[in-house]
Amino acid sequence: MKNAVKPLAPYGLAVIESCLTCVLREEGLFCRLSEPALRELSAIRQTAFYPAGAVLFVEGESPRGLFILCSGEARLSASSKDGRIITLRPVRAGEVLGLSSVIANGAFAVTAEITTPAQVNFIPRADFLHYLAAHPEVMLRVAEHLSMELHKAWEQTRMLALAPNTRAKLAQLLLAWANQHGQPTPDGLRVPFHMTQEQIGAAIGASRETVSRLLSDLKRRRLIRVKGGSVFLLQPEALQALTVG
Repeated sequence: MKNAVKPLAPYGLAVIESCLTCVLREEGLFCRLSEPALRELSAIRQTAFYPAGAVLFVEGESPRGLFILCSGEARLSASSKDGRIITLRPVRAGEVLGLSSVIANGAFAVTAEITTPAQVNFIPRADFLHYLAAHPEVMLRVAEHLSMELHKAWEQTRMLALAPNTRAKLAQLLLAWANQHGQPTPDGLRVPFHMTQEQIGAAIGASRETVSRLLSDLKRRRLIRVKGGSVFLLQPEALQALTVG
């Protein structure tokens, strides 16, 4: 079988050519499916490449279909009536975007923006619903994924409503990212970090100045280290202790 990854692609990306041999098959919604289901998925997908800053869909838009982030990173955000934008969470390769809106045929509740160059597969809504009806195993995976999305939403609500102070909210946010995207390294637990301090502040209900001060304090106490587009959690247990005040 031809290798699933081609070395030359737009924005320096390696092309993931087939769902059958994708390197992310152990992580995403469509992992561990049977070969016939994966083969049909490959047949109905539409592949595109996006630069950082590209928007996949916007809040309030009708769901044309769902998006699979094959490589790169993105973020989900929501806006208020007065124009404030709140970053809800980062998105990593392997995740599916827009699933709940496609299933419910309701407007997208969030905006999805690419934060690093990415390969994205798009599946039109009608094609996906037909695919879903033809494969009961996919229905089960979709139910599991929607439950996971609900759990993430409850976790964020719990953080904002019950955390005793802003320091605790920031610690909870870092630990939540680590739980979803953390990679163990000799330098600590590495977490992709493509949010500005203003965006972090919006996510936890704090000013940019407060976020800057708290991050500096965590670095001074050697609980975290920021390097490039990553934050390293050096003492996760100590961060966990901060979540209770």
